[in-house]
Amino acid sequence: MMSFDIVGEITEVETFAVGGSIRELPRLRKIYGQGRWRKRKGFTKVRLASDGSVREVELHWYEATGLGRFEFKIKRYLD
Repeated sequence: MMSFDIVGEITEVETFAVGGSIRELPRLRKIYGQGRWRKRKGFTKVRLASDGSVREVELHWYEATGLGRFEFKIKRYLD
């Protein structure tokens, strides 16, 4: 698991899966609770814990209304 801190604003946010089309939905509901779950992506800058460098990345995460954002994951580096 990669550790990082988000240091910039997340831009170009896009929802690409909602509700039943999310494969991890039963696990998300069990861990975090009921909600209108979405899988989203966007672009931002992150500071990597491994060496402190700042990189621009495509970021994916799960989000539910009233619960917040969970399980951020770097999908690819843009620089």
